[in-house]
Amino acid sequence: MKIIDATPIGTQLQAFEFVQLNERMSVREVIRARIYQEVTDWNQSQSLEFSGLVQPTDTENTLNGYKLKKRRTINWKEQYTRALDAFGRNGFFILIGDRQVEDLDEIYDVGPETEISFVKLMPLVGG
Repeated sequence: MKIIDATPIGTQLQAFEFVQLNERMSVREVIRARIYQEVTDWNQSQSLEFSGLVQPTDTENTLNGYKLKKRRTINWKEQYTRALDAFGRNGFFILIGDRQVEDLDEIYDVGPETEISFVKLMPLVGG
């Protein structure tokens, strides 16, 4: 499947291929798998810049993600909890194909051609 991070106006921020283990996955499982993979990959890198779905604690916003004040390991379970919370607060929404996801427990058929878009919503300044 292809994971795409996008803005509400459709600008693609990043995209990557993801190999899933199941053909049928709940939205919750998709988020879990995505968070696990991006945190595991980042923890193996030497970067201070993290461009994941949600902001880790003790970081600052940058143009393309979040900057850590010092190099440390990010806990994928904490990021997963933060992602579920952000979904619940409408911090981002998810499109599977051209259908917007409403419920974390909805089950979808996913395959190599499936596109899953995570659309990050930005809070209004001063609002």
